[in-house]
Amino acid sequence: MNALNTALQQTQTTAKETLLTLPHQLKAQLPLSNKLAQQITEQRQIIQNILDGKDHRLMIITGPCSIHDPVAALEYAEKLQQLQSQVADQIFLVMRAYIEKPRTTVGWKGFLYDPNLDGSSDMQLGLEKSRELYLQIIEMGLPIAAEILSPMATAYFDDLLAWGAIGARTSESQIHREISSHMPYSIGFKNGTDGSIQIALDAIHSASHPHQFLGMSQSGLPCILQSNGNPKAHLILRGANSGPNYQLAEIEKIKEKCKGELPALVIDCSHGNSHKNPLLQPEVLRTIVAERSQSHARGIMLESHLVDGQQKISCDMTYGQSVTDGCLGWTKTEQLLLNITDSLRLQSLKRSA
Repeated sequence: MNALNTALQQTQTTAKETLLTLPHQLKAQLPLSNKLAQQITEQRQIIQNILDGKDHRLMIITGPCSIHDPVAALEYAEKLQQLQSQVADQIFLVMRAYIEKPRTTVGWKGFLYDPNLDGSSDMQLGLEKSRELYLQIIEMGLPIAAEILSPMATAYFDDLLAWGAIGARTSESQIHREISSHMPYSIGFKNGTDGSIQIALDAIHSASHPHQFLGMSQSGLPCILQSNGNPKAHLILRGANSGPNYQLAEIEKIKEKCKGELPALVIDCSHGNSHKNPLLQPEVLRTIVAERSQSHARGIMLESHLVDGQQKISCDMTYGQSVTDGCLGWTKTEQLLLNITDSLRLQSLKRSA
């Protein structure tokens, strides 16, 4: 017994707890205006219409693998907003604004966790700077997308996101399925890193149903959350360690698995689908667009930043280049999306002829 007490005392002296601003406090500190709330509501509905096939446009979720520099992120957002007006008849652009980064083992976990990029893990600053950045992007008129990683973080940003994703490592997680059933926006589930589609299909089924589960209230207290189920859950194909799964032949196999009832489909041009080579993403996207009339893909994901490639975190970093997965630079991204828009317009003309 004495040994147990000693162990408990040692744990208490080494464990460190730092209290954070509560969700409702941060929302009061950095509020969402009624005008912007209405904008987000309308953008969420547009995304749902695209996923339902009621809106013919292709949703393209594009942006950095993960945000590490708010200044560069805002410059990217400005360029994306300018491009939207040129492609709006065929493409609905959503900015990828990921502030959490899942790690296979260890490493930088994202802007929310370590905004100073120095291991100081100032999560209070990360929460504040992330919400501030999100509001700035939304004020430009862009819808934003993020990955749901920490269930504790969702209450801080649930009013801002227009679209969300559950990653390949967490699609099998019960709590992420429950959280997804509670969110007010469309959420896509990725297939497993081993290529398993069933994991994502099970997740979609689970998230679409009501749940009662342990969670955190807006006041920061533990509570029982009652969800109604998310009717907007859908499938994201991201390839696998063994290779891609974006081609029509692979999608037909998935349709057979679903007995012909394939969920709304979004395809990730990165990760396994591009063999983790960001410069192969254009080839993947062109194939998806060429086969879209048969695959019925509703959306795609691109990892894109101001500068091609990736870099390690250091004291001398290239402005606008990813510090996680490699990205396609802006010049290539812009030209690709303009070319894809022309291809989609031509397809529309052929259908109407």
